[in-house]
Amino acid sequence: MADIVGVRFKRAGKIYSFDPTGIELEVGDYVVVKTTRGQELGKVVIAPQQVLDGEATRELKPVVRKADPEDIEQAEGLEAKEAKALAECARLIAKYRLPMKLLSAEYNLDGTQLTFFFSATERVDFRELVRELNSRFKLRVELRQLGPRDEAKAVGGFGRCGRPLCCMDFLTEFSPVSIRMAKDQDLPLNPMKISGVCGRLLCCLAYESGQYQSMKKQMPKVGQQVSTSMGPARVVGGNPLKETVTVETESQASVEVPLSEITVEEKPSKEG
Repeated sequence: MADIVGVRFKRAGKIYSFDPTGIELEVGDYVVVKTTRGQELGKVVIAPQQVLDGEATRELKPVVRKADPEDIEQAEGLEAKEAKALAECARLIAKYRLPMKLLSAEYNLDGTQLTFFFSATERVDFRELVRELNSRFKLRVELRQLGPRDEAKAVGGFGRCGRPLCCMDFLTEFSPVSIRMAKDQDLPLNPMKISGVCGRLLCCLAYESGQYQSMKKQMPKVGQQVSTSMGPARVVGGNPLKETVTVETESQASVEVPLSEITVEEKPSKEG
């Protein structure tokens, strides 16, 4: 059996597994962990638990210690330095006239590495920029390009619903979203209406997709003949969430009827 603990570095960020190394940890504890970028400060979001050795797909990096006040103070001090680093990097990007949009900067906890995140519509040769940044800051500098969805998560903002973007509020990972989901929900297929600030399909299209698919299997198709308390009618629409069907009666009146109150007329079988 192996022990693992789930740690998150940012709000709504991905949860990473670490070896608790026998340290007693609870959800909400701040910890210093070892990563590929050096030491980082994170927050425990999944308490230590045992898993089968085969379920640990890779060797886990360790939790170094519970964070103490000095670690918290160090992290806050580095956050203040990140704004200055951003300004300097932006100046150099303008100097080299690079087609890139600077998004954020992050120091690791021991201040030995500085990572700049950016977006760009094309491939960018930033080798000269990295060399000068290394020279200016006297530490290891890394530039990392983000895609449109990760850019929206990093920058933040508000969706068309008026609430903070889901990706920056609670979505830890991006799920696949397809145009089929919009079709299943009878939404207009206008990209301007079903796309988020990132320019990609709205993440929330996936939230009710399963419910719509399940309900639509029970709904009669448009054009089908059905029996109602008002007599025979033809289906002209439906609302899967309300579980109602809109029918047109023989008098050409359109009526919304509960799904439970209609019977689909079976087609007469053809005699061989």
